[in-house]
Order: sequence, then structure tokens, then C-alpha cells
Amino acid sequence: MKIGFIVSSFPSLSQTFILNQITGLLDLGHDVEIFARNNPNEPKKHPDIYKYHLNQRTHYMPHIPHSILKRRLKAIYLIITNFHKSPFNILKLLNIPKYGKDTLSLIYTLIPFLDKSFDILHCHFGPNGIISLYLKEMGISGKYITTFHGYDISGYPRIMGENIYNNLFRKVDLITWNANLTKRCVIELGCDEDKIIILPYGIRIEKFRFSERKVQDKEPIRILTVGRLVEKKGHEYAIKAIAEVVKRHGNIEYMIAGDGPSRSKLENLVVTLEIENYVKFLGAVDQDEVLKLYERSHIFLLSSVTASDGDSEGLPVVLLEAQAVGLPIISSLHGGIPEGVLDSKSGFLVPEKDVDALADKIEYLIKNPELWSEMGRYGRKFVEERYDIQKLNQRLVKIYKALLTNDTSTLEELRGEQLT
Repeated sequence: MKIGFIVSSFPSLSQTFILNQITGLLDLGHDVEIFARNNPNEPKKHPDIYKYHLNQRTHYMPHIPHSILKRRLKAIYLIITNFHKSPFNILKLLNIPKYGKDTLSLIYTLIPFLDKSFDILHCHFGPNGIISLYLKEMGISGKYITTFHGYDISGYPRIMGENIYNNLFRKVDLITWNANLTKRCVIELGCDEDKIIILPYGIRIEKFRFSERKVQDKEPIRILTVGRLVEKKGHEYAIKAIAEVVKRHGNIEYMIAGDGPSRSKLENLVVTLEIENYVKFLGAVDQDEVLKLYERSHIFLLSSVTASDGDSEGLPVVLLEAQAVGLPIISSLHGGIPEGVLDSKSGFLVPEKDVDALADKIEYLIKNPELWSEMGRYGRKFVEERYDIQKLNQRLVKIYKALLTNDTSTLEELRGEQLT
């Protein structure tokens, strides 16, 4: 199959869930092209970007100048230099009475697709699904799928209006979502339940070496968080909980891997709480560095919350990775997390923003290290059974093939499966 992925940023260290789908499909022998709005130009990249030569498979939508004059001149240049690729589609694109003020931006967005054809066009994040509708109108063939993740179904509709996806829900062939618990969010915005299939995030199990957790004499208990430094990751509450734990157990080290706009605020919080000697901000890390951090840690902490703008999590992949290597988990009752962490078995889940509950569970695990191995084994088995990317990519291919052949019975069977 020839598959086009439409994404916002590529390559992105924080979006391994997209990368795992792309590389998995390549492993299965399918032809994949990636279309991205921008290149984040992060200093570190996932090793699979080089292994699979994904830069050669990636197309970037042209940058839109801020100046209206430059924007118009560049649009004219793009039309002239690309007209030969698909004159009919270019003319359809220039339907100003139909597209109005969106015409200019559509030229920049859709130019990379002019001479392309696909079996499947798979969009990650709702706004990119909206873009795909214009491709459909232009006659770019293929079945159209949109995968929702978190912010696109929570915070984004608050900004753009709850009807923002009405047209997408009518015209898209299929919606995928990562958790049963949060599927209702898509339905409440107007999506027909018959168009939704659950497809959880997955990880490459073989890359995550399991080990039972033990602490050596005089060794600090290392608590790890991996996640972008943004409000919805709840770092503020984790840091406050660590401050409480430090009062009772000074022999701990809290490592925060990731970067983002909240970094200075969080660093100031650490200073205010006078726990600078216990908290380390590691900045952005690549996959190899994350694996090393998992190996030397004892407990994994992620206190996700619903942000002030409504942004929320689906199921963070780091929770799956941490369980795969055998770390006991402390996280929150938020989004799809209760489906990805088994409360009181592979870890503990507490209410959002509950600093006292977080601190209590951290202290409980510190006092009961004999639970670490038991929880680690349970988590590893759980992830192997339900979140192996090879199995999930086979499911994705089954979805694609059923769409292409209009196999409604298979789609119905897939829709009825409760994976998590």
C-alpha cells in the first residue's frame, strides 16, 4: 500500500507514537511518505530517523511569509512553478469564490500533494484532518483517516468552537482514538460512533530491556519523569510532592527529562521549595538517553492534569515504556492513563493535582521496595500483551485493507474489540 502521513511537526522527539507507526509500516513492506507543516529542527533526533532514512520520505509545506505582499508573490511563484504537475487541481485550488480568504493558505498547504496519489491518507491530530478535506475536494484519491490524540479534541475545540470538526466527521472515512475511556470526547463533539475504531499507542517492546528494581546500600532512590515541560504534564504537582517526600526521606534524586515553555517557572519553584539538591532538570533527551535513564531509575512519576486551556492527555507513551523496563508507576486518574496503568498492580493512580496523594504513594514505594519487582513484572506483562507496536501495526494494516475493500464486516469486528 502507498500511505501518506500528514503531521504537524516532523521529526519530533516527543511524538514517538507517530514514528512507531511509520517505521512499523515500512517494516511490513508498505510505501510511506510524510507531509509536515514544519520541521522543529530539534538538536536531537530519534535514531530511527536515520535508520529508515525518513528525511528522504518527508515533504514540508512551504513557509508562509508574514507580509501579505510577500505571501501573495510567493503564492504566484508556487502556482507558476508547479502548474505543470496538475493543472486541473491548481485551477480547482484557485476557486476564490469557494475558498475565500483561505485560498492563499491552501496554496501553501496543498502544493506538495499535487502530483501524488495514495491508497491511504492518514492524518495525525484533528486540524490536519481538516486540511485533508481540501485534498479530497481536489481529487487526491485514497481513503482518509484522522487520528485524534489529546489537545486536538479537548483544548482546540474550546478555542475554535465545538463545531470545528463537523465537516471532518461527515466526510472522513474513519477516526482512530487511543483509549476507550476518552472515546466519548470524540462522540460528544459530533462524531458518529460507527466511524471510530480504538487504536492504542504502542512501543517496540524489544527495545526496552526489563530488569527488576533494587536499591543498593547508600544509593539514592531515583525517581524519574519524562515529558515536555508544559502545563498538562503536571510537573508542578510532582515537584511539590517531591518537596514533601524530601522532608521525610532525604536520600532521593528526582530527574526531570524534557524541555518546554514551563522550564523557568518550574526551576523557580524548585528554588522556592529549597530542593535544588534533589531535583535535576536534564533538558531534551533522545531515545538512547531515555533508555539509560530508565535503567538507572527506581520509580517513574507522571502527574498529568487537565491544563487551564482544556488541553489533556490521551495515553502518554512514556508510561508504557517505563512499565516495559520494569519501573513501578505513580501517575494520575486522567485521560486514558487508567487504561494504560493498572492501579495497585503495575503502579498507583491518584486524583489530578493531589500533591498529598502523590507524596503518600511515593513514600509508600520508598518504604516498600519489595513491591518494585512485583509491580515491574506485572507492568511488563501488561504492556507486552496490549501495547506491542508490531501487533498494533498489524491491526492498523487490517484497518487500512478493510477500508480499501469496503469490508464493513471486518471494520465492525475491529470496532467491537475492546483492546484496553
